[in-house]
Amino acid sequence: MIWFGRVLAVLLAALVVYGGWVRLAPSDPTRWHVDPLTAPDPASPNFARLAPGEVRGADPAALAARVQAAMAAMPRTRLLAGSTEALHMTFITRSRLWGFPDYTSVRVIPADGGATLAALARARFGSDDLGVNSARLAALAAALAAP
Repeated sequence: MIWFGRVLAVLLAALVVYGGWVRLAPSDPTRWHVDPLTAPDPASPNFARLAPGEVRGADPAALAARVQAAMAAMPRTRLLAGSTEALHMTFITRSRLWGFPDYTSVRVIPADGGATLAALARARFGSDDLGVNSARLAALAAALAAP
C-alpha cells in the first residue's frame, strides 16, 4: 500500500509542475503575433478563423478600436502584441481553471467603402480546445455587429 501513496504523490507533483508550466510559460510575441491572412492552419484542430467579409466596419481605425474594446471586455484577455494603429493585434486569453493560453490574432483590412477583418484564434496546448476558440470568434463577431 505504501507504493500506492508514493505513486499518487508523484502524479500529484507532476500535475502541479504541469499546471505551473501552463500558467508561467512565456508567450513570445514573435511566435504568436501572426497575420491571420497568411498564417497556416495549426496542425491540431484546436483553432478557428473569421474570413474577410464576415465582419465589416465603417472605416479601418474605427473597426480596430471596436476590436480592441470587444476583446478587452472578454474575461481573462489582454493584448499581447500589435496595436489599433497598426490595424493588427494579438490577444491572449487564459482559461479559468488551468490558465491555458489561447491566442487570437486580428488584422483589420481596408475594403471598399469601409473595412473588414481576418482573425485566427488558436490554442497553445492540447489537441482539443472544446470549441472555445470558435466561440470566442463568434462572440467577437456578435460584439462588432452590435450598434
